[in-house]
Amino acid sequence: MKIASFNINGIRARIEALSDWLAAAQPDAVVLQEIKTVDENFPRAHFEDLGWTVETHGQKGFNGVAILSKLPLEDVMRGLPGDETDEQARYIEATVIGDRAVRIAGLYLPNGNPQPGPKFDYKLAWMNRLQARAKTLRDTEMPVVMLGDFNVIPETRDAARPEVWVDDALFQPESRAALRRIELDGWTDAIRIRDPHGQRGPFTFWDFQGGAWSKDNGIRIDHMLLSPQAADLLCDAGVDREVRAGEKPSDHVPVWVDLAA
Repeated sequence: MKIASFNINGIRARIEALSDWLAAAQPDAVVLQEIKTVDENFPRAHFEDLGWTVETHGQKGFNGVAILSKLPLEDVMRGLPGDETDEQARYIEATVIGDRAVRIAGLYLPNGNPQPGPKFDYKLAWMNRLQARAKTLRDTEMPVVMLGDFNVIPETRDAARPEVWVDDALFQPESRAALRRIELDGWTDAIRIRDPHGQRGPFTFWDFQGGAWSKDNGIRIDHMLLSPQAADLLCDAGVDREVRAGEKPSDHVPVWVDLAA
């Protein structure tokens, strides 16, 4: 079972780029972030005509997450538990039914800038809720993949120029520590485990400004965390870097895992 994450940065602007990548990469299930549309305006029919089951959790103009799946989906849940007042569309879960069932938890974690301030406070509070949800999912003892745009640079090797991110919410000690606490609770960083001693990257985001792509001035903020049961099924994981060089690309590229499921 190949499961992917892709911050598409506007589904209507990138529909052709996404469709081309889906045809080339052939994932079984994909979690999208920043669809930037309400549910009723998502181009559902386009993807259903291509054979995809579509589940969305949208929001007008920004945020928004979705799942596309070639396999049956069950028990879809929208919204991260823990704060009934949170109206931002950033989280979606479903069970993908392959040779065995795999729970996927797709997320678009708050950016948190500027920091310090209320946006950074919201980011850290959201991460605390995510840690609680991760524990609940881990305790189910089923294979779970928690994936998406985490908006956290875990280590200095995950940025081409870490010095320029020192004051950014993505690289604050509090953000990094919150992600690390989740990992230490039994979750495996699938991209890093494939190259545990790598000294640079792989990157998943290059800004549209300042020639970041041509200079390879990237960061790694799109992550795939595996529960212990999912980690036992890991066959491969990777980053589809070449997608950033395509026609009308997102500023992110897809990341994926292949599980024996």
